Amino acid sequence: VRAALGREAPILVDQEGGRVQRLGPPHWRAYPAAARFEAAGANAAQAERLAWLGARLIAHDLRAVGFDVDCLPVLDTPSADSHGVIGHRAYSRDPARVAAIGRAAAQGLMAGGVIPVMKHIPGHGRARADSHFELPVVEAGRAELERVDFAPFKANADLPMAMSAHVVYTAIDPAAPGTLSKTVIGDIIRGHIGFDGLLITDDLSMKALTGSFRERAERAIGAGCDMVLHCNGDLAEARPVAEGAPALAGKALARAEKALECVGGVEAFDVAEATREFDAAMRAVA
Repeated sequence: VRAALGREAPILVDQEGGRVQRLGPPHWRAYPAAARFEAAGANAAQAERLAWLGARLIAHDLRAVGFDVDCLPVLDTPSADSHGVIGHRAYSRDPARVAAIGRAAAQGLMAGGVIPVMKHIPGHGRARADSHFELPVVEAGRAELERVDFAPFKANADLPMAMSAHVVYTAIDPAAPGTLSKTVIGDIIRGHIGFDGLLITDDLSMKALTGSFRERAERAIGAGCDMVLHCNGDLAEARPVAEGAPALAGKALARAEKALECVGGVEAFDVAEATREFDAAMRAVA
């Protein structure tokens, strides 16, 4: 891919562990879902250590085949009645623990030379629908959203990249999902949360969104997203998405360049020893 493009283009992958793992057995190890770290840790520090180790091992796998961006950590905080699309992909039901364990995972990726993408900003955990198939509508008040849903993202606002949520927050903008909402992006993501990194959309082919694929791309960029993602490989959809997405320029370009510069070389790492430590802890709660 990079030879065809003639440049060292960033290549992204969804490699979380659990049921969202694009590289898996038999060629790559199976990683646990995010919720396992809190269960496996004897204390908060150990849970964060395990999240760091898991992400560092994932980074080792990814770099070996050329991936340099991973759409991890998931900083969504599920509620008791939310849809299972997030479920065990979340680190905890406590937003403070989500923030801390998720940050450890992001640091593990960066230590391995992989750029993290926190998702799904400003929060998908409370949604009662799966945005792959329909548009979730969250009716919680703004104060509650700030206390729970937005909090892990605010605590990690210095991370380089974030992925938007195809979710309507009626207390913020009842007319448009976050990905397509100037209010959600301007007032919440850039404002309250304080994220000034590279903002990319979730997959524009998901059924939560409506309109032509060109319109989806144009609306996302117009709302304030820096880049759009189209992920299903259907060229009939991808072409109009590309036509609706302008070349990177201005603040979007500056954010992209800064994101790509946030990771230096790969830090020294004993893979065998890390694997032994990680596997021993995970077996204890298997």
